[in-house]
Amino acid sequence: MGRKRKRPDGVSPYSIMWLVVMFDLPVGNQREQRLATQFRNSLLELGFFRKQFSVYLRHCESMEKARRLADAVGQALVENGQVSIMFLTDRQYGMTKNYFGKVRKRNEKQEKDACGQLFLF
Repeated sequence: MGRKRKRPDGVSPYSIMWLVVMFDLPVGNQREQRLATQFRNSLLELGFFRKQFSVYLRHCESMEKARRLADAVGQALVENGQVSIMFLTDRQYGMTKNYFGKVRKRNEKQEKDACGQLFLF
């Protein structure tokens, strides 16, 4: 049984992190709807992309950067909102299975392409 080779660039799939931000925000009136939109826009400004309506993803080069981003998300949270942030290694995220029904919306690759950012991994 041979040893697994490291990536040529020396980056381990266990040191690269993905942040998964899941949130529930009140939208009972116009003010709350505006604040919820501001929160979602702040996630986009921080470099996240939308996976589902209340689930956003972001790739991070290290755990330190992931922690800083998580703190920034916490600072942007609106009153009465709830947010959960999961930290996944690139290896764990790579095991994600996606299933789509017959009517497809934009998939993750199309979503990345649409946001106009360069993703290295």
